[in-house]
Amino acid sequence: MPQFAANLHYLFSELPFLERFDAAAAAGFKAVEFQVPYDYPSAELSARLHANGLKMVLFDAPMGDWERGDRGLAAVPGREKEFRDGLDKVVEYGNALGCDTVHLMAGVVGPGEDYKAAERTYVANLRHAASVLAGHGIAGVIEPINKKMGIVQNGPSYTTQGMHGYFLNHTDQARRILDEVGSRNLLLHLDCYHMQMLEGNLAETIREHIGLLRHVQIAGVPGRHEPSDGEINYPYLFDLLDELGYRGWVGCEYRPRVDTWLGLSWAAKYGIQGARPVASK
Repeated sequence: MPQFAANLHYLFSELPFLERFDAAAAAGFKAVEFQVPYDYPSAELSARLHANGLKMVLFDAPMGDWERGDRGLAAVPGREKEFRDGLDKVVEYGNALGCDTVHLMAGVVGPGEDYKAAERTYVANLRHAASVLAGHGIAGVIEPINKKMGIVQNGPSYTTQGMHGYFLNHTDQARRILDEVGSRNLLLHLDCYHMQMLEGNLAETIREHIGLLRHVQIAGVPGRHEPSDGEINYPYLFDLLDELGYRGWVGCEYRPRVDTWLGLSWAAKYGIQGARPVASK
């Protein structure tokens, strides 16, 4: 049976962020992920994890200035130093939170910019990051993301349906980059939502890449809502992951259509219950 992690930027957004750890644990999650830990002291986040018996399984390396449109720095020529300096933060938070996987976001290549220069920068930065992080027991991952869509208007912070202009978009492109980097400490992160939006053929793609697969995320298509909502047959994919011996985490990175707790009905068979906590008087 897959191991599910609650993405706390997407789930339980009805609550203040630091209260979402309690809610995730109460619902039966054993792990959490979220993109940006740097908004809070690492000691505070660590305390929330330990108090709830939760494992932190994924976060993003510093991605630049989100409000100005940055979506990572690894493939952005001229900002190599900023990307590499950010690895200090990755190590600090990875060690404090006991997290051994970090997403090294590529960033945006704008119209008219040099794609080949971006790719050279990407490969060099990833090779450097994989080497640095290996010394601290942290693996890097790269994730193809659809560039058709953008942030969720009026949604919780850091929630998106895609990233306009994102550099890395397809699984075969990611495989080529991984081969070029040539590090066993750099692996693949597949979000089934983005895969379906961009290329389909989910089962065969997972089969072909299972040896490189470090992390999986899920959401319904269209809309990025509950995995029970839309055109993807997730129970089939969950069984396939079991069949293939996948032992990583499956991140629940979806936008509840109405209510997080009601929307967890899909997960009851996996030991996660959508019981809303009773408010104290």
